[in-house]
Amino acid sequence: MNVLITGASRGIGAAALAALRGDGHDVVGQSTGGGDGLIAADFTDPFAPRALWEAALARLGGRIDVLVNNAGIFEPVADDADEADWHAAWARTMQVNLQASADLCRLAIHHFRDTGSGRIVNVASRAAYRGDSPQHWHYAASKGGMVAMTKSIARGYAGENILAFAVCPGFTMTGMAEDYVESRGGEKLLADIPLGRVASPEEVAETIRWLAVSAPASATGAILDVNGASFVR
Repeated sequence: MNVLITGASRGIGAAALAALRGDGHDVVGQSTGGGDGLIAADFTDPFAPRALWEAALARLGGRIDVLVNNAGIFEPVADDADEADWHAAWARTMQVNLQASADLCRLAIHHFRDTGSGRIVNVASRAAYRGDSPQHWHYAASKGGMVAMTKSIARGYAGENILAFAVCPGFTMTGMAEDYVESRGGEKLLADIPLGRVASPEEVAETIRWLAVSAPASATGAILDVNGASFVR
């Protein structure tokens, strides 16, 4: 299959790219700056998703079978921030985490209608259900929106052989997560995870690979948690 994955330069995205390529699929990845064979696309630009989609189509011979929306930002803003800064933080996070993903989903659906089928895997977060810190309302809201969008796509397009799934990791041991774990108390924070550790990027990547390739069609709309039982529902 031909796969487009965003946020593929590190962490979960890089691991998912490797897992899918290891499975024998043709995979094109995106990062903000490009390099290492990745397509450059800055999702703060509202026109970047379409440019990325067209570049990926060209690189994959005119067909994409799977879209994996993994790109995202996790940037704090205080609830007592200056109003302009508060609005700017919300707008930036929603644009990168949700709007760009929605734009790519829309392009994918139009393409999948032409090809006859396709799959979308959206990487959301435990925060979609559990919430996040007082500095990250906007992050949790963006991921909650991604979950709702995924369910809407699953319900709306299953009859056209277009399937949609989401993955909700908790903490994952990427550079970003390592910094956050330490900033929130390290071992004390880990005590909130019954498994006793955060997930590895490879664990989340394997979940993405399975949804992208092997999950049965009847599982469309499923939201899979990968959080060490730190939040169950």
